[in-house]
Amino acid sequence: MRIERIETIPLRVPLGRVYRGSYYSMTHRSTIVTRVHLDNGIVGEAFVGDEDDTNAAIERAVHDEILPRIQGEDALQVQRVWQLMRPVTFNILRDRRIGLVAQACVDTALWDAIGKCYGQPLWRVWGGFRNEIPMIWTGGYYDEPGGIDAELRRAKDAGVHGMKFKVGGLSPEEDAARFIEARKAVGDDFVLIADANQGWNPEQAIRFARLVEDHGLFYFEEPVRWDNDHRGMRDVRYRSGARVCAGQSEFSAGGCRDLMVAGAIDFCNFDGSWSGGPTEWLRVAAMALTFDVTMSHHEEAHIGAHLLSAIPNGTFADTMHVDRDPIWHGLIANKPDLTGGVIRLSERPGLGWDLDEDFIRKYAVTYDENGLVQ
Repeated sequence: MRIERIETIPLRVPLGRVYRGSYYSMTHRSTIVTRVHLDNGIVGEAFVGDEDDTNAAIERAVHDEILPRIQGEDALQVQRVWQLMRPVTFNILRDRRIGLVAQACVDTALWDAIGKCYGQPLWRVWGGFRNEIPMIWTGGYYDEPGGIDAELRRAKDAGVHGMKFKVGGLSPEEDAARFIEARKAVGDDFVLIADANQGWNPEQAIRFARLVEDHGLFYFEEPVRWDNDHRGMRDVRYRSGARVCAGQSEFSAGGCRDLMVAGAIDFCNFDGSWSGGPTEWLRVAAMALTFDVTMSHHEEAHIGAHLLSAIPNGTFADTMHVDRDPIWHGLIANKPDLTGGVIRLSERPGLGWDLDEDFIRKYAVTYDENGLVQ
């Protein structure tokens, strides 16, 4: 199973509207379909996303920096291949995530090839704890058409298990009122998470947590600003009693380890697609188990569902409404069974997804030498 060549197809898909969180807004979603061709005819295939306009640089890193290092290597030696790719992340003069996402593109596709080689789905290859995981939506964005009540009722009618609800862009009092309105819309049997996207200082975050403590806050994600977040999240946990989640902004297993050692988190939503791939994510999941920390995966449910189902300390697969994530809804031709708000994974080998070639042709982009869409 020698690596022969790598094929990449970047996609850029407009969203149904502008989505605004605490300090950011989004108009489109991007991903890179990556196919690793092996000398025995197996093709490992995955799509790994990024939220911004770095796909041109990521694609160049795959072909110019990663492929020369791993061409001819045995794909089954996944830990060796991962280490050979690692220098793509060493350039201190560019955005670190460019190399990390490039590595994740190839690492994920290689794992798909390994599953196909052994004829086993990745949820089993990675541990096989179960073959299903509850599904939540990310929502609660500001300026939601129709208002909070309508959005939460849509989510509940769709059968999802819960929602990650955006806060942090207003005062704690205003966002607490929004959160309480959401709780009233769906009742007590619906998981409701608050995600501040690093929007508040610790005092503000603690104030919010206390305001909603009687309204079923499942956990509080990234409650404090980035510049002192380990200490800040620890203080939010200890002083408010809220369970805290973080990890998507970490670049490595070491960064997640430090969150756990600091007592900063109860849940770790490390993003393998932003941080070098499933190989690194699985290292974090193993550490988390020893710290009694529960794992989630930031977005990318087509990968996250396999990872989270494989381990005993997994929570929810993170999905979104079609307007917010048209790639999840449009690129996978053989959608998993979503009955009852649960993603049920099949016995198909690897990731098990068939990608819609019409969708790929419609949204594929090419870049000029400046990284701009042609």
